[in-house]
Amino acid sequence: MQIITNTTNIVDADGLILGRMASIVAKSLLNGNRVIILNAEKAIISGKKKSKVVETKEFLKVGSPRKGPFHYRRPDRILRKTVKGMLPHRQPKGKNAYKRLKVFLGIPHEFESTQMITIKEAKASKLRGPYLTLGDLAKEIGWNEVK
Repeated sequence: MQIITNTTNIVDADGLILGRMASIVAKSLLNGNRVIILNAEKAIISGKKKSKVVETKEFLKVGSPRKGPFHYRRPDRILRKTVKGMLPHRQPKGKNAYKRLKVFLGIPHEFESTQMITIKEAKASKLRGPYLTLGDLAKEIGWNEVK
C-alpha cells in the first residue's frame, strides 16, 4: 500500500507570468499537492495593455446577461479559472485537484509569516515586450477594488 503525503505549496504570484504559473500549478495539483496562491492581482499577462483590454472586453460580450456564460472580473477568480482550464475538470481526478486550489488577493494575515515559494520558470524577467498585471486588466474590464 502506497502512502501519499499531501504537501501544501504557498506560491507568491507577484511578478509571475499567468499562463506559465497556471500550468505548473495544475501539474502540482494533479500530483496530489495543495496549492495556495497569494497576490493574484500582481500576476503578469504579456502583451500591450490596450490590445489585451480590447480582446478581453470582446470575450466578455459572449453570452446573454441572464443565461450566461458568466465571466469573472476579479483577479483571483480569473487566475483560478485559468488553472481550471489546464485541469481535466470534468473528470474526478481534475475535480479533486481543483478543490485543492486556493487563490487570494494580497496576503491574508494567516500567511504573512509563512515562507512562500516562487516559480523560476514563470518569472516576468524572461519577457522582452510590454506586459500588464492581472489587477490592471481586471480594473479595465469592470472590477471595483474594495480596500
